[in-house]
Amino acid sequence: MLKSLIIENFRGFKTFELQDLGRVNLLVGTNNSGKTSILEALHILCSRTDMNSIQQLMAYRGEYWLTETDGSKSDREYDIRHLFHRQDIEPGSKFSILGVHSNHQEKLVASIHSREQSEQVNMDDDRDLGELNLVVNWTGQKVEEDIKLPLSPGAGISANYIQRRRQIARESVTQFLTPFSLEVGDIIAMFDRVVLTPKEAIAIQALQAIEPTIERIASVSIDKSRYSTRQWRERGGFLVRCSDRNQPIPIGSMGDGVWRMLGLVLAILCTQGGVLLVDEIDSGLHFTTMSDMWRVIWEIATKLDVQVFATTHNSDCCTSLASITGNENVDCAARTRDLHGITIQRIEPGKTTAVVFNEREIAIAAERGIEVR
Repeated sequence: MLKSLIIENFRGFKTFELQDLGRVNLLVGTNNSGKTSILEALHILCSRTDMNSIQQLMAYRGEYWLTETDGSKSDREYDIRHLFHRQDIEPGSKFSILGVHSNHQEKLVASIHSREQSEQVNMDDDRDLGELNLVVNWTGQKVEEDIKLPLSPGAGISANYIQRRRQIARESVTQFLTPFSLEVGDIIAMFDRVVLTPKEAIAIQALQAIEPTIERIASVSIDKSRYSTRQWRERGGFLVRCSDRNQPIPIGSMGDGVWRMLGLVLAILCTQGGVLLVDEIDSGLHFTTMSDMWRVIWEIATKLDVQVFATTHNSDCCTSLASITGNENVDCAARTRDLHGITIQRIEPGKTTAVVFNEREIAIAAERGIEVR
């Protein structure tokens, strides 16, 4: 489990550090303070040299342009300048992300290098290449990985080239959820890993925190080719059986809260031993359900050894987190095993370290109405 995180020259941060991290960590701060960037740094670090993670993050932010490769096909080029502090791209530019655990460290460094004139690059098309390469190096416990990708004249990386260079898939150790990333296909894939296992009962119990009448949930076959991109992103693909209904109903009939909770719970169940990252964790959830949400997340995270990082702008989300810090019904033994079980990390523009609130301080702040955001 990460105890601290140090970021250098990544996006808006010249240097920044999170300290005294716990099992569950809530990042708060004003708009444009860098909360999402910290989640991205964690995702990139955990993904090692798998460039698909960077591709997904930049696609979500719209940091790409389209180019024609052979007159009939188009390709995305991801503008990696946005990953570097002040968007400086020249030989020697680099950003680094260091994660410190209790007994080891892992570090990722992305740097810009000049391409040697003798270096041959097979792009399988007629695109022009610039004079620079992006080199990504990850080091961990007795392991080191490297990947080199050529940049276009505009400092872009071809999506097609990333796909061709994709390494052998490893078991995912991280899940990154945004308010808009819970697509039908992704949730069905996660549910298929849980169904008919003991984890299925955990998922049902979590949904009952939102809607107590839920008894069972089942995925239904969907032919993606028959749906438009917009429809594929809508809520669907599941039927729910409720105790007060004679017939199963589509999950889309039950509102945003059930859909959001389903995605959260399946994501954490499928990230055993890894890291769950959630941007705007309270999205779609009424404030009255947030304490139940945190209780479910805490209990699953401690049981499956998952470390959670989430962001919010919502004061109710912070207050509800405080409600489980002193709750005797929540697994206190597990909190004792983690030196800092639950933390709130306040990100302040211009500061190089976060302001940390531990469990006791979170509870006091909630009791006295002290603003921690």
